[in-house]
Amino acid sequence: MRLKISRSKNSASLYVTKTVYIDKKERTITVEKLGTYNELLKKLNGQDPIEWAKKYIEELNNKEKEEKREVLVKYSPSKFIPKDEQRSFNGGYLFLQKIYHELGLHKICNQITKKYKFDFDLDSILSRLVYSRIIFPASKLATYELSKKFIEKPNFDLHQIYRALEILAKETDFIQSSLYENSLKVSKRNTRVLYYDCTNYFFEIEEENGIKRYGPSKDHKPNPIVQMGLFMDGDGIPLAFSINKGNMNEQLTLKPLEKKIISDFEISKFIVCTDAGLASEANRKFNNKDDRAFITTQSIKKLKDHLKKWALSTDGWKLPYSKKKYDISKLDEMIDKDSTEDKTKIREKVFYKERWINENGLEQRLIVTYSIKYRDYQREIRNSQIQRAQRIIDTNPTKINKCNANDCKRFIKKTSITPDGEIAGKEIYNIDSVLIQREEAFDGFYGVCTNLEDDVSEIIKINLRRWEIEECFRIMKSEFKARPVYLSNDDRIEAHFTTCFISLIIYRLLEKRLKEEFTCHEIISALRSMEFLEVKGEGYVPIYTRTDFTDALHDAFSFRTDYQIVSTKMMKKIFKETKK
Repeated sequence: MRLKISRSKNSASLYVTKTVYIDKKERTITVEKLGTYNELLKKLNGQDPIEWAKKYIEELNNKEKEEKREVLVKYSPSKFIPKDEQRSFNGGYLFLQKIYHELGLHKICNQITKKYKFDFDLDSILSRLVYSRIIFPASKLATYELSKKFIEKPNFDLHQIYRALEILAKETDFIQSSLYENSLKVSKRNTRVLYYDCTNYFFEIEEENGIKRYGPSKDHKPNPIVQMGLFMDGDGIPLAFSINKGNMNEQLTLKPLEKKIISDFEISKFIVCTDAGLASEANRKFNNKDDRAFITTQSIKKLKDHLKKWALSTDGWKLPYSKKKYDISKLDEMIDKDSTEDKTKIREKVFYKERWINENGLEQRLIVTYSIKYRDYQREIRNSQIQRAQRIIDTNPTKINKCNANDCKRFIKKTSITPDGEIAGKEIYNIDSVLIQREEAFDGFYGVCTNLEDDVSEIIKINLRRWEIEECFRIMKSEFKARPVYLSNDDRIEAHFTTCFISLIIYRLLEKRLKEEFTCHEIISALRSMEFLEVKGEGYVPIYTRTDFTDALHDAFSFRTDYQIVSTKMMKKIFKETKK
């Protein structure tokens, strides 16, 4: 690099230039514009701008030379490696650390520390609990050991983790509201639509106590559970959560958390989207006032008889933005007559009918949709279940016992009487064709209730995104290994889920920064594999495989760790970059 002075009639401008080769041709490019001679003279308080510029460029050249310096490391085949010396470190957490600091979690920790005046480093503890939950999910004891794998060492003792959990539990509401406020500086939040759902987590214990209670487990485990209620915004970013007793009716969990959002987050105008299990009449009425609204799934099977008859009737169906009416019983005939291209179009279309209903003083709009694609999907699933049921009959009928609503064994009918009405010598098992016909009547139909007057296609579109909140629960349970829970004290349990909630927010923001081009498994596996070998006095050698994912990750965060060696000086610069 060298100094270039461009002179004009009234001024002289100073530039840093450099010679590069582009397509094997030598070219001079401008690296940096330093300013005009007069501007620099004022800025430098009378120091000669040209002399200053020469020294500045000399520093740039020395820095570039240092960065390009080849590192030679000598290893001896006759020398042992030092005993108990850690040589390999994980650097994948650095990208999580960048989002952690953008969300101001270090500042939230500082505010909590000032309030309670304890002497341990809450920021160090919380950050390691969060990074480990994503990259190395484990118990708190194991997390303490695993956090030592990160390049930057943790600054706490094991017993301080449990003390910190007690503090985090007390400040869960403050953390959630502060996180929301800080997140607005990182990413736009779509709070026009809020999705709500519940799940539960089991404990490896037998006796219930505190919030750990026996209830219907979604993991089908005979253990005490706790319930988690979760609100997610319209872009798939978690918004707020609550932990409740395992035996609590999940319909009662929505209003208290929604009230917190209204008061603590100062959000008052939104649409709440839930599944049918959470859409009690009380919850719908609660969101039928002020500036709130609701969209909820509606079981066609559970409709009153006259509404069910209307919903399943084949005539009167429409397509969005069209006044034409269709008879859905003739759609298959239309497909048989049309070309391959038209067949695909008809299969992809979603037909609908709608009406307003009044139940116990609540006016709501019932929308029923029908799709051939959805019908065929349901039949494919059922046929697979029927085949499994037949295999059980043929190979091992002793396995047949009580089953849940979606179990393939529901199609198995047990008969103890012969067709002549006599008592059979042994129980006879066969496929229940009557049940199959009864279920087939509902294939392809889907119901939604709402108090909105928006276009049908918009309401359907909003409801279709409910899968994302279910995916949030799946990530926490499978990838973050949030269950089984091994903690016993209620406050520590709540703190555990607070760290899981924070981890999920950070992960979702990371996903969006990567433009949602990679799966959850790809992202977490890659972060876990980003290992570095420390070369004492020189820096860190990446020993992970560079891939399209790592390239996308570095591009998204504007710093790189995939050079042949990252010098100690450069790594310290990265530390500062991730903590801005």
